[in-house]
Amino acid sequence: MWTSKNRARYDRSKLRYPSDLTDDEWGLVEPLIPPGKTGGGKRTVIMREVMNGLMYVLSNRLSVARDPERPAAEKLGLRLLRSVDL
Repeated sequence: MWTSKNRARYDRSKLRYPSDLTDDEWGLVEPLIPPGKTGGGKRTVIMREVMNGLMYVLSNRLSVARDPERPAAEKLGLRLLRSVDL
């Protein structure tokens, strides 16, 4: 049931895109992401932006890989999504 408390909790008007993760959602997802590998180059992407890109692709069903206007994090998110065995 939509109450004033719930409506505020699910408000996405302050996000860049409606598909972006809120701070509370990111707090649930962040511990599940493995740390970067040791040695070699350091991770060069912000994992929250990768997740935001994944959520954007999943919510809009767009082919981000063919769109040069999309940020690199969204393209990486699509590659990661394709590599996961579901």
